[in-house]
Amino acid sequence: MGQQEKVSTSLAGAVGEGISASLAPVDAELARRYPGDPGTRQPVHTVYVPGDAFGAGTIRSWGDQALASLDEHAPDAAALARVLGLPGDLAEAVYTRVRAKLEREPVEDLRVDFEDGYHGRDEDADAARAARLLSEAHARGTAAPYTGIRMKCMEAAVRDRGIRTTDVFLTGLMEHGGLPGGLVLTLPKVTYPEQVTAFVRLLEAFEKTHGLDTGRIGFEIQIETSQAILAADGTATVARMIDAAEGRATGLHYGTFDYSACLGVSAAHQASDHPAADHAKAVMQVAAAGTGVRVSDGSTNVLPVGGTEQVHQAWRLHYGLTRRALARAYYQGWDMHPGHLPTRYAAVFAFYREGLQAAAARLAAYVARTEGDIMDEPATAKALSGYLLRGLDCGALDDDEVTRLTGLTRAELDGFARPRRGDLTATAR
Repeated sequence: MGQQEKVSTSLAGAVGEGISASLAPVDAELARRYPGDPGTRQPVHTVYVPGDAFGAGTIRSWGDQALASLDEHAPDAAALARVLGLPGDLAEAVYTRVRAKLEREPVEDLRVDFEDGYHGRDEDADAARAARLLSEAHARGTAAPYTGIRMKCMEAAVRDRGIRTTDVFLTGLMEHGGLPGGLVLTLPKVTYPEQVTAFVRLLEAFEKTHGLDTGRIGFEIQIETSQAILAADGTATVARMIDAAEGRATGLHYGTFDYSACLGVSAAHQASDHPAADHAKAVMQVAAAGTGVRVSDGSTNVLPVGGTEQVHQAWRLHYGLTRRALARAYYQGWDMHPGHLPTRYAAVFAFYREGLQAAAARLAAYVARTEGDIMDEPATAKALSGYLLRGLDCGALDDDEVTRLTGLTRAELDGFARPRRGDLTATAR
């Protein structure tokens, strides 16, 4: 044993105490504004269905149509692998899981649309019917894990209609058993933080009327205008919108086509991989980081319909856009057609399965404190755990294989993925 070092200090204890006291308000502000990820499942997509077209069998119909598309245009794993360029060692596992997903849970997040996609003649009746059908689906256990509506926005021309539809829908849910778990509302075309504040006041009034806990109803903010990204004074409006939501914001959703049109992007070039889209989503991502608000990519309007070659082209485009989004940490996107479901799940499952071995090995080495060719830090262990948990949530990975490869249970993975602030050195054992 070597000589014990003498440790000396120069500062009185009061110095540190004074610094801590001066930073107490900052500590409180950090905890309030940046609570971290909520630790709940994030769906891999949101499916939009017009309110006048939504029915009791919509989700099952989407799954059946997606399966039929696979049967016709990619009847086996090898066929899908050729279309999408899947590696041979992944093809069978991905294909099998895609089919199982479409049979078991074809839609993870359903939004009944009363905004751009709605063309009905009686919005009151359609909103009430949506509430009843969703309540019945939850009672039967056939609802998507997340469900809700997109109402019209808070702009003057449609504000009253949006408020009324929200009221009719939420009241209908209360009359049919109460607000279900996984309820999500989407507030579109937000331009000013004050519009977010107004929606918060609306939800507060509803909660008070029905004796619900304050904050029970959360909502997503849809980013579809340039003003939502950059305000006239040069600040990032979207960051102020999150604050204006007073803890109710659950997501920021990028609106591909409205945002592109707002910037004057021609129709042929409006896509989620356009530089304008990348800039907007990067601002959204930075504004939301650490707040517990998730970011979602938008959609493609190229539908996989028609002959096999046309379907394959649309599939390759959708698969590529989804993989691109996943690599940029946009773990959710929109799907506008049943034919998008096969490539949504193929892209998501391939993303998690191809990285399983490496992520599990790195996490296991970190837990065991062994040395390898990569020196990981606590923040990286958090990211590795989050990656595996997302794969488990969507069905890309199985609990048994993740536990076998990492030596960690689901609860232990949660501990690494969602440590307390300032405690990224926490270990699972």
